[in-house]
Amino acid sequence: MQLTRSVQQYVLLVTVSPISRADAPRQSLTAGARLAASTVLGSFGVRPFRERVRENRSTLNETLPVHSKWWRDHAKADGELLYVAIGDSAAQGIGASRPDRSYVGQIADELRESTGRSVRVVNLSVSGATTALAVRDQLPRFRDIRALRPDVVTVSIGANDIADWSPERFDRNIRSIFAELPLHAVVADLPCFHFPQNERKVAEANRMLRAAAREHGLVVAPLHEATRRQGLRGILTQFARDMFHPNDHGYAVWAEAFRPAIAGVLRSRRRESLSSFERIIERQAA
Repeated sequence: MQLTRSVQQYVLLVTVSPISRADAPRQSLTAGARLAASTVLGSFGVRPFRERVRENRSTLNETLPVHSKWWRDHAKADGELLYVAIGDSAAQGIGASRPDRSYVGQIADELRESTGRSVRVVNLSVSGATTALAVRDQLPRFRDIRALRPDVVTVSIGANDIADWSPERFDRNIRSIFAELPLHAVVADLPCFHFPQNERKVAEANRMLRAAAREHGLVVAPLHEATRRQGLRGILTQFARDMFHPNDHGYAVWAEAFRPAIAGVLRSRRRESLSSFERIIERQAA
């Protein structure tokens, strides 16, 4: 498939045009348009944009071990609340300015602020993970930590399955993952991929994911709707240099998609704790 001459001329114009300094939002949109345009050209093998795309992806790949080590180190910290995350590179925060600006890190910050308690985060996610790899690598680790009765559990997995799409495999794996989760876990559906060909696969995956969540009584965070409604502005301002992973602003949208469900979980667990405490008092009084 090749770009038409008119498309090439438009993309080149956007890429080489000077950024307007009228205001910060306009600069952000223009920079995003440049990045998107160069990514399109690079993906079609147009020089020198092909090399630029490779460099952008390589730069993010270099952060993989940095983010992984950061989460491993911070998992050792004590906390009054325990938050466990299962996921892929998005949970690791690839594309963010710092590992803790991933949606996992932003959720943890909100937990600290809303509860006034310290939070230990055990991020089991692995960059590049598919649902199959999550079953193989992350579930065994989750079983080990499940005995600690985590207060918050989030799962966002499956985006990497779209590249090598198999409905049967995805359905089998997502059900295996959900079967291991506590009832208060919050699972996200797949984010919006924007391109129609991928979106058809995402729609199929999300139908299966929601069905499995219903069967296991799990709450679904509407990540697809949250990312879809960002529209063109979101595409131009909420992605990292590889135009695949979110940046800090994009991860804030992800965290927002989780927020209502997590708030509901905390309220429910607080009521359960109060009820348990009242039952203990009643038994002691009897």
